Amino acid sequence: MSSPTAGTRALLMLENFIDGKFLPCSSYLDSYDPSTGEVYCQVPNSGKEEIEAAVEAARAAFPGWSSRSPQERSQVLQRLADLLEQSLEELAQAESRDQGKTLTLARTMDIPRSVQNFRFFASSILHHTSECTQMDHLGCLHYTVRTPVGIAGLISPWNLPLYLLTWKMAPAIAAGNTVIAKPSELTSVTAWMMCKLLEKAGVPPGVVNIVFGMGPRVGEALVSHPEVPLISFTGSQPTAERITQLSAPHCKKLSLELGGKNPAIIFEDANLEECVPTTVRSSFANQGEICLCTSRIFVQKSIYSEFLKRFVEATRMWKVGIPSDPSADMGALISKAHLEKVRSYIKKARMEGAQILCGEGVDKLNLPPRNQAGYFMLPTVITDIKDESCCMKEEIFGPVTCVVPFDSEEEVIQRANSVKYGLAATVWSGNVGRVHRVAKKLQSGLVWTNCWLIRELNLPFGGMKSSGVGREGAKDSYEFFTEIKTITIKH
Repeated sequence: MSSPTAGTRALLMLENFIDGKFLPCSSYLDSYDPSTGEVYCQVPNSGKEEIEAAVEAARAAFPGWSSRSPQERSQVLQRLADLLEQSLEELAQAESRDQGKTLTLARTMDIPRSVQNFRFFASSILHHTSECTQMDHLGCLHYTVRTPVGIAGLISPWNLPLYLLTWKMAPAIAAGNTVIAKPSELTSVTAWMMCKLLEKAGVPPGVVNIVFGMGPRVGEALVSHPEVPLISFTGSQPTAERITQLSAPHCKKLSLELGGKNPAIIFEDANLEECVPTTVRSSFANQGEICLCTSRIFVQKSIYSEFLKRFVEATRMWKVGIPSDPSADMGALISKAHLEKVRSYIKKARMEGAQILCGEGVDKLNLPPRNQAGYFMLPTVITDIKDESCCMKEEIFGPVTCVVPFDSEEEVIQRANSVKYGLAATVWSGNVGRVHRVAKKLQSGLVWTNCWLIRELNLPFGGMKSSGVGREGAKDSYEFFTEIKTITIKH
């Protein structure tokens, strides 16, 4: 933590957005440019006081916003989507600098998907229907209505900052709730930029409040507040455990999207021409900092050496470079602490006798002088590693993947399911029967076959086991952000 005047260069100064106004904070946190390791931004270090102000604003705005028709709310969301789309380049530049991802990825995935999130929920809110049942013999009619819950607490992570904030915010306000959002203190800039567009889009003051700061201070104040009945969180399992503890006395509704240790299962009849480049992307996209990234690759023995040869060649072709370089496939990791954590797994693998085929400690990373202190590392492939290793059990959340052989279908299903997580999996095979069999038996909330990261937003998104509680998607998000009521009329 430091004063707002830290350093000689003018730093970008963020402010909280409460009740339609930007408000300064009494203390600030340093935010670093991952590609240089330099402080470039000051983020409010908020706490209980700011949450109280946000709750007051959200409470006051709720009656007016919730009484608007779905059509009126839909129009506001569509206008916000238009404004984000018009600012796409500016937002992409900011997201890339703040998070370390390549500018290409921010331009083609993060910001377009943020726009799509508002468009999607602006449309889906118009198409939900309620149930009705007649009991003529008793002269009764039963029907259901759905009403917004109230103030929604939204806590979003640093890997896909605007993308995942809008994935929560859009359905929350579409359903008529007001929100208090806490983005990650590591990546707060695009959320702050979006606040500048809210009034122009027609979002009334108090409907969207964004409070910046650390989890233990402002996050805990939000989660434990008795007037925030609902928490949607994406992040780590230990934080989710803490959220659950703090929420329990208030019986809050929780949606928790947590980590993954996602397997790719590659059978001998897989099309390697498609499988290899897609699996490189699924392992290392966004520096491996996507909860859906592949970190365990099981390859059938008969094609293991062929796959490994091609996979390592393709991985070495992936360029690590400064985020603004259009030819870069990977940028910088989020922070120095995270880079050190990811590297520690590679050290552990070495100590266990595993082989590092390419990447960290094997190949040379070339960076411009200005970026030497940035948080970069090469995509890394590990082999000769046991299923019991922490590298095969724990979420590394970086550009590291392990490749191991398997014999039979039954064996690989058991091994794939042997971790505490169950978020996503990929299966590569030309056998349709096998694809269906294996997909059904995998303990994963999502299974992609012969592809990766193709999303249908109508369908449920979420994990099994320690990968979370609840689902997100058109129907699932609507149900989470509303309460259902059964009404019986005797006539």
